[in-house]
Amino acid sequence: MTKIAVAGVKGGVGRELLNLFAENGIPADKVFALEARAPLGTLASYGEDDELDVSALENFDFAKVDAAIFATTKEQGKRFIKKAAAAGCRVIDLSGATFTDGSVPLIIPEINGDTLSARGDKPQIVGVPSSAVYQILLPLAGTLKAHKLKRLVVTMFNSTSYHGHDAMEELFSQSRKIFLNETLVDDEQIFKKQIAFNVLPQVGEFIGEETSLEWAINAEIKKVLNADVKVHANCAFVPTFIGDAAFVNAEFADEVDADAIRDSMKAEKNVVVFDKTVDAGYVSVDDVQGEDSVYVSRVRQDVSVENGVSFWTVADNLRAGGAKLVMSILKDEILSDSF
Repeated sequence: MTKIAVAGVKGGVGRELLNLFAENGIPADKVFALEARAPLGTLASYGEDDELDVSALENFDFAKVDAAIFATTKEQGKRFIKKAAAAGCRVIDLSGATFTDGSVPLIIPEINGDTLSARGDKPQIVGVPSSAVYQILLPLAGTLKAHKLKRLVVTMFNSTSYHGHDAMEELFSQSRKIFLNETLVDDEQIFKKQIAFNVLPQVGEFIGEETSLEWAINAEIKKVLNADVKVHANCAFVPTFIGDAAFVNAEFADEVDADAIRDSMKAEKNVVVFDKTVDAGYVSVDDVQGEDSVYVSRVRQDVSVENGVSFWTVADNLRAGGAKLVMSILKDEILSDSF
């Protein structure tokens, strides 16, 4: 059976990957847990009963595995992905380290998975888009087959898990201190401003006038679709721990109907539509934590443009937009013969 290495197991997506592997019956002895500079004796949970020894990423021999998944920082990905590929194993990159490499496809199986089979060979490295791009595009997968997309305007509401466990701890600590009427002077390290009970219009560092996630949403959508679509993204941190939400406005080249698009969304395997025009007839971030699917509500015609629709989408960014997407690529596109 295939042996798999997961790099970045102390991060949120890495932990969810191990959970999914265990849920799918992959034996613990077929999985290698890796973390940069992991001290001897470090352990990672695997399912309800098992634990894995965590090896240092710097010293790992990738020749021992068939596939390596990088849920690391971009810098760590740049250092070690080529080493893993050179050892002969296939690589799935969530770090973004290979995004600018034109030979590395950026895959959402439901949208452009056929580009892998069209190549005639299995690529050594496959990239995975950000969880934000996954939950934006997946509900439109069926519609994109029938209609040409011209423009997307996206407003993302990102959870603190984007910056990992320390950021989530900062939200918790700040919330507690505010209730206790304590100062936050020493507790604004990651966000540089108060995140508790606040909204911050910066997700990632600034690249010119855009933040890094706004830039990534634009660039990744164009790479996944292999099209020069106009994209404008606005991203803000909201005081939640896990789960992202977005309003998406999509403009097409020809006439589209919101009811037909809603039906198309319902037909997508990993999309759940809950859309009722009554109080609480929609899905919120709190509803989707721990869920594998992308959820959609508020599908309606965008009458501000000639051929437009808008919708609301929420997803567990660590699981649905990260670990589950990787699992789909691993099973269906890269190592299908081994599962």
